Amino acid sequence: MSTAAIIVAAGSGQRAGGGTPKQFWPLLGRPVLAWSVAAFAEAGVEQIVVAIAPDQEARAREALAAWKVDFVNGGATRTASVRAALAAASNADTVLVHDAARPGLTAAMVRTLVEQVQQGADAVAPALPLSDTLLRSDGAGRVRETIDRADAHAVQTPQAFRGAVLRAAYAAAGADFTDDLSVVRAYGGETQLVRGDVRLMKLTYPEDITVIETLMSGERFTCVGNGVDAHRFGEGDHVTLCGVRIPHHKGLLGHSDADAGWHALVDAILGALGEGDIGAHFPPSDPRWKGADSERFLRHARELAEAAGARILHVDVTILCERPKIGPHREAMRARTAAVLGLPVERVSVKATTTERMGFLGREEGLAAQATATLERRR
Repeated sequence: MSTAAIIVAAGSGQRAGGGTPKQFWPLLGRPVLAWSVAAFAEAGVEQIVVAIAPDQEARAREALAAWKVDFVNGGATRTASVRAALAAASNADTVLVHDAARPGLTAAMVRTLVEQVQQGADAVAPALPLSDTLLRSDGAGRVRETIDRADAHAVQTPQAFRGAVLRAAYAAAGADFTDDLSVVRAYGGETQLVRGDVRLMKLTYPEDITVIETLMSGERFTCVGNGVDAHRFGEGDHVTLCGVRIPHHKGLLGHSDADAGWHALVDAILGALGEGDIGAHFPPSDPRWKGADSERFLRHARELAEAAGARILHVDVTILCERPKIGPHREAMRARTAAVLGLPVERVSVKATTTERMGFLGREEGLAAQATATLERRR
């Protein structure tokens, strides 16, 4: 029997405070949306359809480039988004519908749900029994009644359906629903629950990301890498440091753009990952890297970290030179580095020092940089 998964990812994240929609928040080295796609793919789901806002499709395609995914334009409501995605999964015998904001999905949960449908259930969803006391209040927060929690459950996603039942239920639906189990129940379909998973909590507010990271990460450890780089001065009218062009009466000599700050930082990240040094990944003997923008090198280091399931926590870069003066450019250097690594700027340190006129740095024959990168990764 054929299977298809629909992931609803068209929300703008208003409750999360706007800005980056939560389906693209970084989570343990991947965008939130990518975790669910990976779980469906691992479980052998044959078609994965993502309902995305039209202005977010390019970003989603980039985030999910490693998997075969079909995209549809999401609607103004969840129901509208699922309806559009169903049209793209019109032939599947079993259809799962999932919220992108629940990244703790496992392949084992997907297989359990599919098995239940293939054994004859119209609709099945994971759910957890409620353990807290439930109260109903008025708009001012005054308690009006206690709600009996016996047999009450918090329903999660993905929810799995016989494809024919779900399509018929949506064809008959004349209103918007908060989940798809409700659509099938309104149509008269039989629905049932299986034991849910606490890792399937829904990300709603920014602080939720810390909780889900803890639930998903298992045992993790912190690793630290160091990097050092130096370049001679030569002819030129500027130097590039941490991605920022700084006017100077000399330039820096190097096979690429000679950005010593980012070169040292790339080596620091590679060191924390145990992935060798920058020369092993971008040999100076290779003409492809002649004059290359070092942003490419730094993005490569970030991608290696993400592929390893690691998270860059903090980076610190120190520039060693007499001139140019780094202070006026420090904040721009922090901002550029933070943007490339996907970090808040407060997790990026850039500073400078001199050698009190000693050595080749003191004689202004060149400049150097050293960097430290702190990463967290799974054992």
